[in-house]
Amino acid sequence: MKYYKSLLSFIATFLITINNLFGQTKQINQIDSLMRHSSQIGVFNGNVLVAKNDNTIYNASFGFTDATKAQKLTPDYKFNIGSITKEFSAVALLQLQEQGKLELDDKVSKFIPELPKWANEVTIKDILQYTSGLPNVNWKKIKSNQDVFDDLKSVDKLDFIPGTQYDYNMNNVFLRQFIIERITGMTYKKYAKKYIFKPCKMNSSEITPIDHIKFIAKGYNNKHIEDKPDFLIGGTFLTTNDLLKFSNCLHSKKLINENSLYELGQQFHQEDTQSALGEAKFVNKHLIQHSHDGRAGSYEAILVSDLDENFTIILLGNNYNGKIFEILDAIKAILKN
Repeated sequence: MKYYKSLLSFIATFLITINNLFGQTKQINQIDSLMRHSSQIGVFNGNVLVAKNDNTIYNASFGFTDATKAQKLTPDYKFNIGSITKEFSAVALLQLQEQGKLELDDKVSKFIPELPKWANEVTIKDILQYTSGLPNVNWKKIKSNQDVFDDLKSVDKLDFIPGTQYDYNMNNVFLRQFIIERITGMTYKKYAKKYIFKPCKMNSSEITPIDHIKFIAKGYNNKHIEDKPDFLIGGTFLTTNDLLKFSNCLHSKKLINENSLYELGQQFHQEDTQSALGEAKFVNKHLIQHSHDGRAGSYEAILVSDLDENFTIILLGNNYNGKIFEILDAIKAILKN
């Protein structure tokens, strides 16, 4: 009797496994069909990765490495991920808080005392949540990282009282990087490589500016004009595989602890605002959804992780066409049957 029960149990498990495999194969075929169609009609040029139940089930490339269209993309190519890179400086600040080197309520002036008096009002939390009141970067006069710092020194008045309003701009992010450099005594680029990329084994990731690096997908528009190189520190070029590694590292609390992750996911209480993690949803301080998109010139990027349903979708492109959200929604619909 025990033998027959064991046999029936084995058969049932085998049939469930086969059914799941057939189901997953169907999903992979549907995703592949979607991506091929998107490439054929000219709305996606880039790399896509889909992971489910901790396994990569789809990893493919569509289109070309640059405006010449002479060479096809492969999964080894790195893309500028735009605003998703803001997560790295945010994670770095929370790492430093866990080490007791700062508090989120600390004023910016504590670390960079030579800044104007507004630095006595703006906190670390403000620059993480884009509630500092700092005006945006004066891009017309910026030609170097020193120019960015000089521009911050020239700000004589905030646009609003810190913590009362929201304004998503890059001065907040540059200020994070300068604070990290002051506290650690190393460049932001070196810090990110040592304390974020290396622990996550993100061996292909590069912080701008970059020169003579292999496998860089070059951004270009539909007139076949290539983007100008990014000369400021902080932009990130990486592969779909490395972005998945970062996502897994972050969600498994390898980089920062659960309390820090929760703090990074908090946003200003107003519609259409973002946290330092983009959009993050928590239940009882436990992260269940994480999504962030980015744009830099002709580059477009999106990362979506559903931790309850255990899937991650990553799309990185180097020829902007504004359809990445529609493609993402279609992949999500396939994964959810």
